[in-house]
Amino acid sequence: MSTSNRRSWLILGICCLSLLVVGIDVTIVNVALPAIGRGLHASLSGLQWSVDAYTLVIGSLLMASGSMGDRFGRRRVFQTGLAVFTVGSLLCSLATSVTALVAFRALQALGGSMLNPVALSIVSNTFTERRARARALGIWAAVFGLSLALGPVLGGFLVSAASWRAIFWINIPVGIAAIVLTQVFVPESKAATARRFDPWGQLLVISLLATLTYGVIEGPAHGWASPVIVATFAAAAASAAALVLVESRRRQPLLEVRFFRSPPFSGASAIAVLAFAVLGGFLFINTLYLQDGRGYSALHAGLMTLPMAVMICLFAPVSGRLVGTRGPRLPLVAAGLTMMVAAGLLLRLSADTPPGFLLADYVLFGIAFGLVNAPIANTAISGMPNSQAGVAASVASASRQTGSTLGVAVTGSLVAGASGAGFAAASHAAWALLAACGLAVGVIGYASTGRRALATADRVREILAGDAPGPAAKGTGRGAAAFTGLDAGAGPDGDTGPDGDTGADGDARADGDARADGDTGTAREAQARGTAMGGR
Repeated sequence: MSTSNRRSWLILGICCLSLLVVGIDVTIVNVALPAIGRGLHASLSGLQWSVDAYTLVIGSLLMASGSMGDRFGRRRVFQTGLAVFTVGSLLCSLATSVTALVAFRALQALGGSMLNPVALSIVSNTFTERRARARALGIWAAVFGLSLALGPVLGGFLVSAASWRAIFWINIPVGIAAIVLTQVFVPESKAATARRFDPWGQLLVISLLATLTYGVIEGPAHGWASPVIVATFAAAAASAAALVLVESRRRQPLLEVRFFRSPPFSGASAIAVLAFAVLGGFLFINTLYLQDGRGYSALHAGLMTLPMAVMICLFAPVSGRLVGTRGPRLPLVAAGLTMMVAAGLLLRLSADTPPGFLLADYVLFGIAFGLVNAPIANTAISGMPNSQAGVAASVASASRQTGSTLGVAVTGSLVAGASGAGFAAASHAAWALLAACGLAVGVIGYASTGRRALATADRVREILAGDAPGPAAKGTGRGAAAFTGLDAGAGPDGDTGPDGDTGADGDARADGDARADGDTGTAREAQARGTAMGGR
């Protein structure tokens, strides 16, 4: 292996560090929630906020993070994100109240929002050869699955061996090491033409998600008809209306509202919200059930969910291959129905449900979550011109975070006030809601991948492609970000990396096989092959 090749794989390893710590932090905190509640005397809503503050901030800022790296330099933004994430982790470990923890989790997420979109841009800009990029993206996807698998088990071990504060300590040496290694080995790169920052769109996205989340979490405490909650939901509705109005008039909006004219894109966004609402709600409710309802230790609870994480790792590549050969419809429908069955089986949950039954159910959840991620990304970009694929992928990624936030908020509100042996019975309403979400995933997945939907998507693609600026139209590399199914937004279209590469070297297929021939028509054929099959 040449020196340049070794350097490229080292850069991939450094970027994967960011994916690992950010991914772990999504799941590791859930298993520590009971310990955090006892240590900080936190209410259920306080525990909800300690999870949702993280996903809320990441979801709000994800769409803008990729463009920051394009404009100010990817290495600079990546290192800034690592520094903020590391400081936020340190402060989280020192928190003396749940209010402080929530604030520090938001700071941690501010740094986290700068990491994965920019890291994936760095990776895509580093690996320009087709097979090498495919291998790199495959490793990236594997690390994502590994982070989900490690979170509950590692969190359970740290909480049992030390305290809940230890789940934040592990981020500090990793963050420092990544900052130093990035400075030494990762070259600086920028996009030739960066998208403009959209301050009004960004503020309205934050306002919409924050007010909606606040209303759902605090509704049980204040009363759903109380003036505070009614005003909060009114503010959320006003923010949504203003967002559509403002973004439809901007030349380079943060959120391109015309995307939603494409049924595949609208379907993918809705599926992302619903599916990750199920994931977020499951992790939140299940952790409280295992530890508070059954009296398991944090380590025992983490090990119980390991089969789910293993199934995610096993079925994610299966889903990618299915999307590449059969289109997104089959994995979407299978994921939705499996999700519905898994949540429906927990309608009979009690304090003494056999562990074998729980493990089998967790396997079903893992299969569902493993299947759903890749077709979300594929369906999102199937109606987009190649120059808009990265933007579409970032919206899908933000939808995932939004879904996770709402899942924790809604399910937590449904079990508010329950504890101990009565928690299992109180959770039945939450499982029924999650089962309905699973059914909706299957129905929307089927409807949004049919022939009529795909024909409408083609018309939307032509409209958007006709409005695309010249330089951006060349960049098809953003598709790589979309097809990995990861929480990353912008790719490298228009990149001017250290080797002078324009970054317009092709799209990526759903099975991770990046195309490097620079042929836009070929990339579209790969998309059509992956999506048209879903309509059969």
